[in-house]
Amino acid sequence: QVQLVESGGGLVQAGTSLTLSCRDSRRTSSNNGVGWFRQGPGKEREFVAGISWNGGDKLYADSVKGRFTISRDRYSNIVSLQMNSLAPEDTAIYYCASALRASASRASADYRYWGQGTQVTVAS
Repeated sequence: QVQLVESGGGLVQAGTSLTLSCRDSRRTSSNNGVGWFRQGPGKEREFVAGISWNGGDKLYADSVKGRFTISRDRYSNIVSLQMNSLAPEDTAIYYCASALRASASRASADYRYWGQGTQVTVAS
């Protein structure tokens, strides 16, 4: 059973940075794409960023492009999301997910395993 565990969330001020981590419980390096999604208060879950199995392909939502950076360390099975210039509209529960395939994807239906989420709150 694959387990994904997010960490790094918290309460921060607008304009600051935060780094989220997603650890995959598998002992061997994952050959799957990984995505970050978020769900804000009263909003639908939305795609934030995705990365292919080897880190060669990265996707970003327009709302975070230029501010967020996704990366992965295949040896430790950790995918990180560096979030800069945070704004109150970035407040959400952030989830990481393991894709069905090696490629990155914007569609939540392309992901099989999901973490429990980590709360990010950005105060103005």
